[in-house]
Amino acid sequence: MKLTVIGGTGLIGSQVVQQLTAAGHEAVPAALSTGVDLISGKGLDQALEGADTVVNLANSPTFDEASLDFFRASMTNLLAAGHQAGVRHQVILSIVGVEQVPELVYYRAKALQEELLRQGPTPYSIVRVTQFFEFMEPTMSWTSDDTTVRLPATPIQPMAAADVATAVVEVAGGTPLGGIRNVAGPDVFRLDELGRITLAARQDARTLVTDDTAGLFAAVTGDALLPGPDARLAPTHYRDWLAAR
Repeated sequence: MKLTVIGGTGLIGSQVVQQLTAAGHEAVPAALSTGVDLISGKGLDQALEGADTVVNLANSPTFDEASLDFFRASMTNLLAAGHQAGVRHQVILSIVGVEQVPELVYYRAKALQEELLRQGPTPYSIVRVTQFFEFMEPTMSWTSDDTTVRLPATPIQPMAAADVATAVVEVAGGTPLGGIRNVAGPDVFRLDELGRITLAARQDARTLVTDDTAGLFAAVTGDALLPGPDARLAPTHYRDWLAAR
């Protein structure tokens, strides 16, 4: 099977390409660095030529209002080009609970991407995952200084990027779901708790303060980012992942 992986050079995309290739598929990475521009459409027709499946892992360069325009334009262009190329399966990576946090512009943008895919002409699959382990330290950096890290007590169930890639590969190599698959990490944490675990593992002496007004996830209420009982659980535990790094 030939699969074009949009965003195939990034954190998730490069691992998806590697796993698909190892499974015997022809996986073609497509990104700005390979001459493919989703917004202008440059190089898109060539990238999709002969593809059975498109895996869309492209991400907006910003989390602000511009993300709405990015996902609207990129999804519209990709659906049109895929339909013209005879693509039989469009897969996107999204976020567990994305429709439950309208206060976050980026989440609204991802929800828009999902809706455009549903309304498109091609059989589709949506893989929703929880927050990545790899994003924990950047998340902490948004609300930290030399002595203190501030994080809200938002419940999350994060997972390793490698497990995200595996979840995407499993769906991309199969028949279209015509719906959503939810995948999450094996353990539930509060975000502030996860921050303390991270600081301890890094032997970082800064103090972590629970602050429900701090950072991006301050807009999240209740268990909006936790998966339902239908979610598949990834195998990697955060403490094991930390220890391995």
